[in-house]
Amino acid sequence: MTRPWDVIGIGATSVDYVYRLPVRPEADGPHSKIRISSHTVSCGGQMATALAACAALGLRAKFAGVLGSDDNGTRVQEALVARGVDVADAIVHHGPNQFAVILVDERTGERMVLWSRDDTIALGADELPPELLPSARVVHVDDVDQQAAIQVATLARAAGAVVTSDIDRVTDRTDELVAAVSIPILAEHVPSALTGEAEVGRALRTLHARHGTMMCVTLGRSGAMIVDRGRVHYAPAFAVEAVDTTGAGDVFRGAFIYGLLRGDDPPALLRFANAAAAVSCTRRGAMNGVPSLADVKRMLTN
Repeated sequence: MTRPWDVIGIGATSVDYVYRLPVRPEADGPHSKIRISSHTVSCGGQMATALAACAALGLRAKFAGVLGSDDNGTRVQEALVARGVDVADAIVHHGPNQFAVILVDERTGERMVLWSRDDTIALGADELPPELLPSARVVHVDDVDQQAAIQVATLARAAGAVVTSDIDRVTDRTDELVAAVSIPILAEHVPSALTGEAEVGRALRTLHARHGTMMCVTLGRSGAMIVDRGRVHYAPAFAVEAVDTTGAGDVFRGAFIYGLLRGDDPPALLRFANAAAAVSCTRRGAMNGVPSLADVKRMLTN
């Protein structure tokens, strides 16, 4: 079967209002009032950034999630198109696009994200054209609209696609979403929250035994880990001077998809995705920090 798209992504986009601060804010004390060092407006969001990374690495990428009808929705759509992501099947709902206020500690590059998403841009799985999911080699979902993500993952796997995920929150539907996708990619706190195991490696092995699929967990500046066929693979993060960590996990997922389609084994997958995430941390912004394949190769040789 011919699949014209390497990856179709269905999930969140965002316009990010980024404020760089000289120190991390606190509720009380000398850092409860801080002068902003600089501020910018840029595009991001889990799915938009991951797909921009896929396209920058050379994959045929399509966004088929929901955009708002406001200026921010238009801004995100234009940013995706400019980065080579197809938006012909994007769905526009009447309402405001998701946005985020991001506070970046300019000493470390670490960020805090405050986000807002109106219920009017929630996706209904029945809004997708039936021929869409069978046209992709990989379908990538996040956990913003969990019910839709579960339905999309189930339909995509039935159509023969591999389904990857961005899961970074825990609700009463999270374990169901983990079970629905082919390769769950989880934020660091998720495995322990789902299993009660404090140590992340043990928690990931417990989830792997429960579901029987390859699983990956991102560990921030500590790197990332995969459990596959009962074996644990770990790769440390690349040491870089971080400027802005916004979107690094999304870039990791985009690079993971690239390596997966290339046929990389788990150690190579981790190393490649870690390298891409490291490059993104040396740049400001989520989509603006997306690396090219040449950028990642340079990081891998450092």
